[in-house]
This record gives sequence, C-alpha cells and structure tokens, in this order.
Amino acid sequence: MVMPYDSPTQTVQQKLQEALDLASARHKHLCPRQVLGARCAIAAATILELEVPRADKRLLVIVETDGCFVDGVEAVTGVSVGGRTLRVEDYGKIAATFVDVKSERALRVAPQIDVRARARQYAPEQTRRYFAMLHGYQRMPDEELLSFEWVKLSNPVAAIVSRASARAKCEKCGEEIINEREVEAEGRVLCRTCTGTGYFETRPA
Repeated sequence: MVMPYDSPTQTVQQKLQEALDLASARHKHLCPRQVLGARCAIAAATILELEVPRADKRLLVIVETDGCFVDGVEAVTGVSVGGRTLRVEDYGKIAATFVDVKSERALRVAPQIDVRARARQYAPEQTRRYFAMLHGYQRMPDEELLSFEWVKLSNPVAAIVSRASARAKCEKCGEEIINEREVEAEGRVLCRTCTGTGYFETRPA
C-alpha cells in the first residue's frame, strides 16, 4: 500500500483546477471521470516525484479505459498517444498505471470501490448524484478517493515503447510493421492480423 501525500494543499488544488479547465475545454464539458483522471495523475506524479506536465518521455502512462477519464490524465501529465507516452489497454476499468521510465517504478492508481456513495459526504449541497460526484471527487482526500499499488509490468518498458525506427515486413500480407510488433509464427515473420489475433477479419465487400 502506498501512503498518499498530504492533500489537499493549495498547490494541488491549483494543479487540479488548471487540469480541469484544460480537460473540460477539450471535452466540451466537465464530468466526474475527468476529475478522477486528473486526481489519479496528480497523486501519481507526486508519489513518483515527477514534475508534470512533461515535455519529455520520462513518464509512460497506461490507462485501462478510453473516454473522458483519459482527458483528465492527459491534461495533468502532458502524455499523448502521438508522443508514445500514453497507451490504452482497454479493460473497461477506471484506472491507470504511471511508469517512471528511468527507474521503471510503476504505480497503479484507481478510485476506491465505494467512492460514488461517499462523494455525497463531500458535496452535501448537491441533490443530484452526478453533481455530487463531480464536486465530491474534487474535494475528497486522496486516502478516501484513491487506491494505490506498486506493480511490475508484464513486459519491460523497453519492449512496450520499442524503437520508432524498427521496421519489418509481414511475409503473408506484405504490409509494413513498425515498433517491433511483428510475430514469428510458422517460421515466418507475420503481423498480428495474419496470425489470427488481430482485431478484425477480412470479408468480401
């Protein structure tokens, strides 16, 4: 169990508000999951002792869902899919693992299981559940809002990030494969689609 840092402080509140302003501008509105994403990211960066947002590739974030939760994470950390510092592993969970690429320390952060119910305690003026979560999530202390666990990645960071210059050619379909994502099967170099593990199957028009 990771001990959360003392919160909320004025600095944390300022970071949170700046991130929410950015996330809501991108998303056209502010929702509870954006708040959760921002809170997870601020807490993780503090525990990992990394300044955010970052302009380098020191921080790798693996999110376990897509959608507005990710907007909150991005707004705080500056990571992006295009910058190859953000990866989406869609498990349908509101959670993210924050990795210090230099040390390979990895911290998984998620909301505690009962936060929806307890959010009302921090926003008693809100009569609708949605707005109780929206405001309550911004006010709850980290130790009541979030859960933390140190984790070990199934693959090393070097294998996850790979080399942008790496190229191979699928010996079945002929398409180029980048980032060392080729698979050796049946004595050939293949793409994942040609091994039958892709996300689509070809069909007649």
